[in-house]
Amino acid sequence: MVIPESQLQIWANPGSQAKFKDAHESIRKVLEIYNWPNGKPNYEIYLQGSYKNSTTVRSNSDVDIVVQLNSFYSQDLDNLSYNDKQLLLKFLSKSSYQWEQFRYDVIKALRNMSSFTVSEGNKCINVETPYLDADVVVCMQHRLYVNRSEARDHYHYRMRYYKKGPYNYYYIEGIKFRSTDGRWIINYPKYHDKNGTSKSQQTNGMFNSTIRIFKNIRSHLVDKNIIKIDEAPSYFIECLLYNVPNSEFESSHQKTVHNILSYLSSKDIKVFKCQNCQINLFGNSPDQWSVTNAKNFINKAINLWNNW
Repeated sequence: MVIPESQLQIWANPGSQAKFKDAHESIRKVLEIYNWPNGKPNYEIYLQGSYKNSTTVRSNSDVDIVVQLNSFYSQDLDNLSYNDKQLLLKFLSKSSYQWEQFRYDVIKALRNMSSFTVSEGNKCINVETPYLDADVVVCMQHRLYVNRSEARDHYHYRMRYYKKGPYNYYYIEGIKFRSTDGRWIINYPKYHDKNGTSKSQQTNGMFNSTIRIFKNIRSHLVDKNIIKIDEAPSYFIECLLYNVPNSEFESSHQKTVHNILSYLSSKDIKVFKCQNCQINLFGNSPDQWSVTNAKNFINKAINLWNNW
């Protein structure tokens, strides 16, 4: 017996969205009133993750928040010619207020709030607010430049994704920060969100509801000790499903789950990209998924589907 539509509908429903906006706003206000030592820097604060993407499930708790420094940024010029690189190197961010000092000030500002409990994790700052716990990523803007011919040939992509830099060079905006174990990490959360929103619209909302179903399948498998929770992180599951063609998402949850499991079991998933379309989903980096773990999750999900 396969998983009934009624159970899938329960799993498809979003978890509580209450209080995540309050948590976000409380952190924003703390940074707004902080006495910045050299004047308030140019930064922005925004949501990422399941609350931002409306893919929360009942087991979700922490809200993911990005605090991004824009007055200092890093550049990736590897896609450009030598002459183009030399031209853009003149525009390297020269601000004396850099990411390390910004991170120090953000932590200090958060610790000034008596109602917050603040601790440092490997990648983010863990903040217990009166509303929800928050994982705060403190980062600087990162610019991935593309060559002019690519930007010119991909007009619609340019309009949606590329930003115009000096001398009409185009770049994709990401974030960059260093973990406490010393690794520099680059990601593209704004494009993860844009691509997810677009795919949800193109599938009549079935993309987001299916993500919630698969996250709940993961939770069920973890609860039954069939897989370990760190074998199938929620972010990777979302990226995995993003690579499934829109045509596999149907109006019925049963048909959709069946289609997706059949598709994933028959494809070479090693070539899949993350939802931001910039980073490979699978690889040897600590920030990539193991093909072995992904296939194990898919196979266990198929067994659950066939033997409910």
